[in-house]
Amino acid sequence: MHRNLIGSFTKIALKFVLGLAVFAAHNGYAQQSTSHSPYSQFGLGQMREDLLPQTRAMGGISAGVRFLNGLPTLNIANPASYSGLNRTILEAGMYGNFTQLSKNQSTDQTADFAFGHLAIAVPLAKYGGLAFGLIPFSDVGYSSASSQSIDTLNYQTSLSGQGGINKAFVGYGVSPIKGLSVGANVGFLFGNLYDITNVRFLNQADAYQTERRETRNIRGATLDYGVQYSKALGRKYNLTVGYSGSLNNQITAKRDMMVTISENSFDDDFIAPPSDTISSRALGNSSLSLPLKHNIGFTLSKGYNWMVGADFKYTDWSNFEMPQNQARLGKSYGVAVGGQIKPDPTSVRYWNQVDYRLGFRYNKTPLVYRNQNINDMAVTVGFGFPLPETNFGRTFSQINISGEFGQQGTLNNNLVRERYININFGFTINDSWFIRRSLD
Repeated sequence: MHRNLIGSFTKIALKFVLGLAVFAAHNGYAQQSTSHSPYSQFGLGQMREDLLPQTRAMGGISAGVRFLNGLPTLNIANPASYSGLNRTILEAGMYGNFTQLSKNQSTDQTADFAFGHLAIAVPLAKYGGLAFGLIPFSDVGYSSASSQSIDTLNYQTSLSGQGGINKAFVGYGVSPIKGLSVGANVGFLFGNLYDITNVRFLNQADAYQTERRETRNIRGATLDYGVQYSKALGRKYNLTVGYSGSLNNQITAKRDMMVTISENSFDDDFIAPPSDTISSRALGNSSLSLPLKHNIGFTLSKGYNWMVGADFKYTDWSNFEMPQNQARLGKSYGVAVGGQIKPDPTSVRYWNQVDYRLGFRYNKTPLVYRNQNINDMAVTVGFGFPLPETNFGRTFSQINISGEFGQQGTLNNNLVRERYININFGFTINDSWFIRRSLD
């Protein structure tokens, strides 16, 4: 009698992943934003990309990433990589953000922590590989305020944004001929984005605060695809060249608006609940054209020892429909370089088996505001900490941590400069799930 064997360590890990799945589902529907960028008010907010901590730590390279430490890895950003899977992979993680915003002589600091990713990849032997999961797509988080007066009546107007969009996906990759792989991800976007205007009177205790909340309920399907060609260079080296892209997928934004009033308060930290609804109405549905994306890159690796790579990215937001009072988006270009090294895979010393990762990325974002290009750049670092192998060497896991130290925006033309530290924490399990016992 043959039985399927799943290691006890994997069962414990599954409980961890399922617990994170419940957390992810709760936060996904709650739409808690981790963005604190004033530039997230444009488009669909701060785009998160389909990257795991391993590749974020290397500048965000992804097109040519197929192997890490000489073994196949889960690379959501290029589904062609799924064809190389030889073990079941479980990925789960969290995301943290620390931001300093500066304008003129003023600064402000913010911080947040939220769900990062949840994904599972399953090898299908000669039939390729399958992956599915849930990852953030974008989020919105901005705020600004100004004080004004009419005669002796002083009031404050504040603008803020909240919410986010999640992406559930399933993907498949296959290798039709030796060395060449193709794959695709089908995704479903869902989430709410909120744009809020609040008027509060500063010297009239009996006046009501007024809030106007416009909601964009986002729904739609996406299709991403990729190609990779991998070739051994002698006995020691391997070269992988890759391309990944995304169609200009059409999604739907269902918009509605609600105006409420609440008791006035002079305490900035007190938020009074709405006492009445003045107006509530649907604003209709609109079709949004997501950007056409292209990403081409390569990686060169030497077995378990090291890997280096680079990506060039192009995204066209020109056809994305923007509100009339906002600047239109344009084309975006980006470059990423990075790599990792493991000092000595055969060493008995733990720190010689740790993966050390480093990278750099530069992006010309699609936003031009007040005649200034809003550019984004960051230095990235990371570590991969291996855990003890279990299940007779069939199960091995790793804790991956990445940090992005970057800057977006400028102080010119009275704009906001954003300096940030993004921390990504991931837990990876590699396991052979379907092994037949040699003895009954």
